[in-house]
Amino acid sequence: MSSVTFADVQAAKKRISSYINKTPVLESQLLNDWLGHKVMFKAECFQRTGAFKLRGALNMMLKAREDGRLGTQVVASSSGNHAQAVAYAAKILDVKATIFSAQNVSKVKAAATQYYGATLDLSATRKEADEKVAEAAKQQGVLWMPPFNHDDIIAGQGTATLEALEQTGEVNSVFAPVGGGGLVSGAQVSTRAIYPKASVIGVEPLIANDAAESIRTGVIQSLSEQSNTLADGAATLQVGEKTFPHLQTLNGFYEVDETKIAYWTQWLQHLLKVHVEPTCAMCMGAVVEWLKSQSSEQKVLVILSGGNIDQQKMLKIWQDDHLQKVPSLLI
Repeated sequence: MSSVTFADVQAAKKRISSYINKTPVLESQLLNDWLGHKVMFKAECFQRTGAFKLRGALNMMLKAREDGRLGTQVVASSSGNHAQAVAYAAKILDVKATIFSAQNVSKVKAAATQYYGATLDLSATRKEADEKVAEAAKQQGVLWMPPFNHDDIIAGQGTATLEALEQTGEVNSVFAPVGGGGLVSGAQVSTRAIYPKASVIGVEPLIANDAAESIRTGVIQSLSEQSNTLADGAATLQVGEKTFPHLQTLNGFYEVDETKIAYWTQWLQHLLKVHVEPTCAMCMGAVVEWLKSQSSEQKVLVILSGGNIDQQKMLKIWQDDHLQKVPSLLI
């Protein structure tokens, strides 16, 4: 069970603030007009390393250094954004980093991970990479950096929502994508503390819906293999035992199909003029469904988790032209 408190998130914010970017909150007046509601986007695509993951990685490593637990090397297994975050944080704090990943890792994310000085160890499958990192973590002086299943990671990720709510003021709801659940868990801790009446809602790809199945059954469910969803940042095999209790108390949870993920990735890139990953663009599929059930004008915050997309993924996103169909609550 996670025991992350709002005080932990506040401490994380103070700890990491000099190392990260304070990212902007964006809006599209056109989108607001079309939907009849105010939708605000916390643009973590402008974060150093291009995603929110740096917040958790830095918080965990800095806290470990404070406690004398950092050692000389960190290891992690990741599909990309966490890998870059750990590599970058390790470079700043002058420790070695080894990242274990599946061979289908985004080429852009893999290149950046190596650019930051980390060693990249590729395996045939994500499961094999996870087994390798567990073995490596047994060595003396090595700190294992889990992508989401750790209190210090959750607290660090919670700073994205804390920072956003300080920028936006009161909102009616906060939407965040769910892979392992670290981002939405942190979002929940921060939102409940600042605006307890606001809904916190998780969003997941329909073809990688282990979190939704876990919530439905009350037991953590695992995918047998990594899904080939456009939202690769949410293609984790299962959520963590520390994030799951947060997921179980969310105010809502939505599964979004691949067509809608591509649709909203195209539209957000077009409307906001920023490079956003499908993993966070998919939140808009859930936002529209949620807004359909609201009887008054709403203020919505969407956490845009990152902006790292390689050429192969970009081709898939844009293979059909979705910009012919204007966003509305009727889609």
